Amino acid sequence: MDQGPDENKGLSKMKRLLAGVALSALLAAPLQAQDATTVLATVNGTDITLGHLIAMQSLLPDQYRQLPDQVLFEGMLEQLIQQEVMAGQARGMMTSRMELGLENEQRAFLAAALMDEIAMADIPEEEIEAEYENVYGATEPAREYNASHILVETEEEALALIADLEGGADFAELAQQHSTGPSGPNGGQLGWFTAGMMVPSFEEAVFALEADEISAPVETQFGWHVIRLNESRLQDAPALEDVREELVQGLRRARVDARMEELTAEADVERPDLEGFDISLIRDIDLLEN
Repeated sequence: MDQGPDENKGLSKMKRLLAGVALSALLAAPLQAQDATTVLATVNGTDITLGHLIAMQSLLPDQYRQLPDQVLFEGMLEQLIQQEVMAGQARGMMTSRMELGLENEQRAFLAAALMDEIAMADIPEEEIEAEYENVYGATEPAREYNASHILVETEEEALALIADLEGGADFAELAQQHSTGPSGPNGGQLGWFTAGMMVPSFEEAVFALEADEISAPVETQFGWHVIRLNESRLQDAPALEDVREELVQGLRRARVDARMEELTAEADVERPDLEGFDISLIRDIDLLEN
């Protein structure tokens, strides 16, 4: 007998209710074993264990790992069940492309796992301190400059502004009135900068100035500048704690690189003569259609 819309809705609600009861029973039922081999679901004869969920959880991005345990458990278990359903179907239609793809995925996973093991090993404090000394200890302190400028279109305008400044005009007021640069409304203030942050001709003029001295007109691709050096200072090396994470990450990368070079040197790698080999074949997916 055909069922009406109301009956279909009722059946749908019943199915959802039964599914919820089944899941609740699974979660509430006491399990005999509470270790990595504990079976949480069986899909067409294949077990999904607590160990599978632990391994999956360990590889999740941080934002997912911070979810409540109940949400995380249900989401991961459902995903693994769905994946196993699909994978079981795929196993019956395995192609060369799929088999080789699995080999590549396994190779990449194992290599990444080893790199993580190498990188995450504890780094002694003395090694971090030695790296800090290596990076910052022998470095000459960089000089920082604080300057203001007025940008105009012609050299004549720049010379006129210099004459006004020599007559006692206020630099910031002239910058607000005449500068075409974005710093004009701020009195021409450029803030602190170091070598390499400004165009060469501008930098050269700044470096030649004493504090509160005004430059001659300086031409750049932006126009003509009148520059005042407000002050300069030596930039101290950062404190160890300020760069600790940066140093640690660099040491971890160096460990991985060194170990990779070592293992590669020890490996028995054979490379056949590839003279005449058609490298464009890497794009021929038809070679895997069997």
